[in-house]
Amino acid sequence: MVIDNDVYNRRGESWWEEDNPLNLLHGSLTPGRFAYFRTVLTEHLGSDYRGLCALDVGSGGGFLAEEFTHIGFRVVGVDPSEVSIATARRHATDADLDIEYRIGAGEKLPVPDASFDVVYCCDVLEHVSDLDGVIAETARALKPGGLYLFDTINRTFVSKLVAIKIMQEWRMTRMFDTPIHDWSMCVRPQELESVMGRHGLRLGAIVGLGPRSRNPLRLLDLARAGGRTLTYGELSRRLDFGQVRSTAISYMGYAVKNGESPPRRRDGLPQTRN
Repeated sequence: MVIDNDVYNRRGESWWEEDNPLNLLHGSLTPGRFAYFRTVLTEHLGSDYRGLCALDVGSGGGFLAEEFTHIGFRVVGVDPSEVSIATARRHATDADLDIEYRIGAGEKLPVPDASFDVVYCCDVLEHVSDLDGVIAETARALKPGGLYLFDTINRTFVSKLVAIKIMQEWRMTRMFDTPIHDWSMCVRPQELESVMGRHGLRLGAIVGLGPRSRNPLRLLDLARAGGRTLTYGELSRRLDFGQVRSTAISYMGYAVKNGESPPRRRDGLPQTRN
């Protein structure tokens, strides 16, 4: 199957609009994954992120870039879709947020070596043809001791049923009329850990990411979404994506780049060495 990544150019002007299928990634997925990332950031970096730089690999419409900016990070977002980048820039400007967006691919990030305290990559790894290259570039961009935050789709029977059959192939419930995922390109946790290890990224933890709602009516909502009565943003909120026990559909986690990072004061700011 050939993934149609050009969909992000065709539909990328309206990432922030509730009736766009891409907004499914925002309704509850953005707050769900960001809540987990905040716990990791607090554990490793404290609570004050002023002066720290974060790189958003595959920034799309800027959902997570804006969240990281709100808590104090200086964010650079990179995405190959010119349309998505334009949308992200426009939304950041309207929200009076200082975010730098650059057009580029994960396999060749347009950033200097060892220049970011945090790199995060969400809904991207299952789309790339050169996973090793993307992880190598991630490691290059991170400072020693820097954090890598990620999420992606697992390659299991359950993920094939949900992400491919239900969300992509079945006419009544699919989000797009074009393939946006290839199950064979989804990444198992142990595979990702192995690739990261080759590039000096030490896995810290992996947790499940998925819908937390147990209401069977959500199955009907999948068929109704996109119409006049139910937007994709509302569908996402009803599904209540976030941290779950099972990694069978998707998972998120973090890794640390090998090397010593600068010590941090209690207020979270870097401590200078004499």
